[in-house]
Amino acid sequence: MSQFQTKLYQSAQLRQEMRINPRLYQAMELLAMPALELEEYLEQELTENPFLERTEAEESREVDVEAEGTTGDDDPHIEHDEYEGLETTKDPPGDNEPDTGDPLQDYDFDDGVFVPPGSGREGESGMIAAKEVDQFELIAVEAQSLLDHLYEQLRFLSLSERELRLGEEIIGDIDDSGILACDLEEALNGANDWLNEVRPIALQKAGEVTNEEERLHELEEINQLYRPYQLAEAERMLSIIQSLEPPGIGARDVRESLLIQLTQLNEDQGLAYNIIEGHFESFIRHRWNDIARALRISPKEVQDVADEISHLDPKPGLRYSTRSQEYVIPDLIVRKIDGDYMVFPNDTIMPRLRIAQSTLEAIKSPRKLDKEEETELRDFASKKHNGAKWMVQAIEQRRQTMLKVMNFIVDRQYEYFERGVQYLKPLTLREVADHIGMHESTVSRVTNKKFVQTPRGVYSLKYFFSSGLSTASGEDLSARAVKDRIKGLVSDEDPAKPFTDERIVKALRAEGIKIARRTVAKYRDQLGILPARIRKRV
Repeated sequence: MSQFQTKLYQSAQLRQEMRINPRLYQAMELLAMPALELEEYLEQELTENPFLERTEAEESREVDVEAEGTTGDDDPHIEHDEYEGLETTKDPPGDNEPDTGDPLQDYDFDDGVFVPPGSGREGESGMIAAKEVDQFELIAVEAQSLLDHLYEQLRFLSLSERELRLGEEIIGDIDDSGILACDLEEALNGANDWLNEVRPIALQKAGEVTNEEERLHELEEINQLYRPYQLAEAERMLSIIQSLEPPGIGARDVRESLLIQLTQLNEDQGLAYNIIEGHFESFIRHRWNDIARALRISPKEVQDVADEISHLDPKPGLRYSTRSQEYVIPDLIVRKIDGDYMVFPNDTIMPRLRIAQSTLEAIKSPRKLDKEEETELRDFASKKHNGAKWMVQAIEQRRQTMLKVMNFIVDRQYEYFERGVQYLKPLTLREVADHIGMHESTVSRVTNKKFVQTPRGVYSLKYFFSSGLSTASGEDLSARAVKDRIKGLVSDEDPAKPFTDERIVKALRAEGIKIARRTVAKYRDQLGILPARIRKRV
């Protein structure tokens, strides 16, 4: 029988493996940052690194993105700095030590291990670009929330402390749309739970009163103030809340919200009130004929009343939404000059960086330092100087990459810039990546959350990317252009005979666009266009 023995052996072997440089991660983050985020990041770098300084756009010079010579003549791990007297010995970069080389030069981002980030929201025409940001700082002002607005109104009413506490409990259960998000009984139970918590504390304090008459008076007040809330009290308080601004607030559903608004408009005896109260399901499904038969009126009258009801707000709380307003600052600018579209970086807000010569001169100046202080100064200066050189190169590489991508987009979408969205061509990240010689993930980072100001408005770079549909001429047409054509057909239709999806298919095919009915239905839903049955007018 053979006997196995376990032993340890040492052996030397040479192998290649991929390790991502920490600075490569930083370079990818810089590439993905939008203008405002990058500006904030660079301002922080300017504060922390004395070797970096800002230069005005007109004074800036083109930075050589090729890595400057950083290796010595003899030892590959010795760096000779531009200032004399500083020579730093370094070990090769390891797992946790950043390399001083230019990762944007060493890597092309063409390894499949880099997963592209999620696509940003697509831009829309008419977006406003923030201008003059170098003169006027954009400050977000905190808006008053819906609950704060209701609490403020409630405190101005002549209510007892007990009523005020119940009203605050009910308001706390109103959602952002202005609808009561729970049953009134649940809000009542929440108020009573609070009473059960504070009642023993109040009774304990009252029991500490030594004067018998005062103690009995305190106990009587506590029993009156902290008695359990009843459903009738909650109903009355809800009615008070429903009388506050905005109209329709505090309703238990959309139907009740519309009824409250009609009541406040003194329309509680009108046809609109009767339709919402008794035929709400038919109303929301646009069954005008059913409502007309039930009320013994013509469908035209029902439609006229429906038009009036459409001016009401089914979700009144959304006007007090606390969602912060986003300012769009374009990273790139496209201008038409002498018949050609030229692409420029938006350098009005982005600080251009360079190596601070004043810091280099200060380092060169002789000092009386002991050996330990001189070593610390040398290490600090070498680290910051290498970081500054890398940052200047990385920012310039980012700038050039964005220009390459946008120049290709302009060349590909020239007809769009000249004639409009109907001439937008299909475009994919792969096409751009193949043209500029980079990986798809790099193009994705360049286009993600980036905006461009064009003669036709401010758009997200993602706006120019879309799938294509075949045409009779053999050319592909952008899906965005097809959506615009569907929108145009619907806007020009006869309200009495609206275009069905099938009719839209036939109209598009007559124009040479090959499209399926289910694709038309999908595009129509994305555009927020209702089906023909609901759009039909009598």
